[in-house]
Amino acid sequence: MERECMEFDVVIIGAGPAGLAAACQLMLMAKQQNTPPPSVCVLEKGTEVGAHILSGAVFETRALDELFPDWEHTDAPIVSQVTGNHLYWLTNANNHLVVPEHLAPDCMNNNGNYVISLGLLCRWLAKQAEQLGVEIFPGFAASDICYDNNNAVTGIITSDMGRDKQGQEKSTFEAGIELKAKYTIFAEGSRGHLGKQLIAHYHLDNNKSPQHYALGLKELWKIPAEQHHEGLVIHGTGFPLSESDTTGGSFLYHFEGNHSEEKYVAVGLIVDLNYHNPYLSPFDEFQRMKHHPVFAQYLHCGERISYGARAITKGGLSSLPRQQFHGGLLIGCDAGTLNFGKIKGSHTAMKSGMLAAQAIHDELTAGFAHTVPGYERLFHDSWLYQELYQSRNVGANIHKYGQLFGGMLTSIEQNWLKDRATWTLHDNLPDHLSLKPLAKCKPITYPKPDGMLSFDKPSSLYLSGTQHEENQPCHLLLTDPMLPITSHLAENGEPSQYYCPAGVYEIIGDTGQERLVINAANCLHCKTCDIKDPSQNITWRPPEGGGGPNYPNM
Repeated sequence: MERECMEFDVVIIGAGPAGLAAACQLMLMAKQQNTPPPSVCVLEKGTEVGAHILSGAVFETRALDELFPDWEHTDAPIVSQVTGNHLYWLTNANNHLVVPEHLAPDCMNNNGNYVISLGLLCRWLAKQAEQLGVEIFPGFAASDICYDNNNAVTGIITSDMGRDKQGQEKSTFEAGIELKAKYTIFAEGSRGHLGKQLIAHYHLDNNKSPQHYALGLKELWKIPAEQHHEGLVIHGTGFPLSESDTTGGSFLYHFEGNHSEEKYVAVGLIVDLNYHNPYLSPFDEFQRMKHHPVFAQYLHCGERISYGARAITKGGLSSLPRQQFHGGLLIGCDAGTLNFGKIKGSHTAMKSGMLAAQAIHDELTAGFAHTVPGYERLFHDSWLYQELYQSRNVGANIHKYGQLFGGMLTSIEQNWLKDRATWTLHDNLPDHLSLKPLAKCKPITYPKPDGMLSFDKPSSLYLSGTQHEENQPCHLLLTDPMLPITSHLAENGEPSQYYCPAGVYEIIGDTGQERLVINAANCLHCKTCDIKDPSQNITWRPPEGGGGPNYPNM
């Protein structure tokens, strides 16, 4: 197919913290060293920067301090500094224990951090990037990778637009654009569509532990001023996930909106995707969690503003693939740089992007193209590597020994043993293989939502602002359309109908005549189906124009 072509020095896929930090650093290094600025393009599948980022995160400024040392004297949307930091063990639906600060792992200390809207931060970073000369193209999803005869990445092709459900061209058809680059940076976020291909193509995960994931569900609430404590950070573990022997944790963060009179909390639940019971519904576990008094006291009389869900790459250093290859780099959550011990990935993603920019700047300055950037050396000499190394055992501790004893072991390693803990614990069981047969598990009955603290999926989906063109090819692909019925239904109860946080997958029909229906227009792009599918039968691809949620500009 004949396609329009545009050429750049660097093409960056994804306008999240990692991609935008890389773009800014590329331009800043050229400016500081008085070299010709590179041509840099950032591709964002959302309708605007931040459209796919649900607000409310605890942010460590370490990478931002390096990127823009004077950010505190600008209009950067970082104002709500952490004023309180509480960790609770939720023993049951009504009771809890306070975990003393000296017993909590050091990585859970949030002193000096901020509670922010990550969407607003990305928009601010995008503005800085554009002022430095970066071109940002929102509303375009990267569909395919281009390679040359030497097996080097030479750019990407954006998704075609204007195809119907059968893949035929409509009157509005526009072919995707080829974006050629000397170097391409992939910063798609967790379980990136192209990142998966690159890892397989270049065998980047050889001799690495399997990657591990969690599903993060989050809601943004506007609450009465008398219930608001700006900068208060709450983390919880135990109930409700402990009742099904599932690991994960809960959180609630207090912060201000665009105007000081607007008081918000971000509340959510992280569910590790190595859970065993096919009946488990992460969405309904989240609804149960909000009724616990630790959280209900702040949500009572509040208004739910938005809802969303995302996969979280949490395998850590042992699962981190090689990030460099001929012609490009894999950065941020696309690779897996999140520090799960801290439950933070924005500052580490930014640092990985900044290191990628430095590596590519060195290659461009030397006049090279499509080589292997020298990222790995920079990475191993950086605080990013040291931070990931210090937290390398957190996930494996919890997976192997449970939330309580695994958490205690993490505290001993980080608070007392510190550098003397020289061992590395590995978890080599992929998440999708952890499901037990249906016959070995008890069904889970969830209470009906009350419409005040807990809600159903349709009303939640409405608040996600999900926007998909109905008449377009389905972006959720099944290798074998019959496998969910012939195998998964009997063996695992077809778990997609439970784990999907948007009700995308449904089993309909009488016994013996069941079939799987995919409601692709509901998709939140959380990518859980691409992780938890017991036989890896489901593959997620970006739809035309990116699609997906468009969260409020707060």
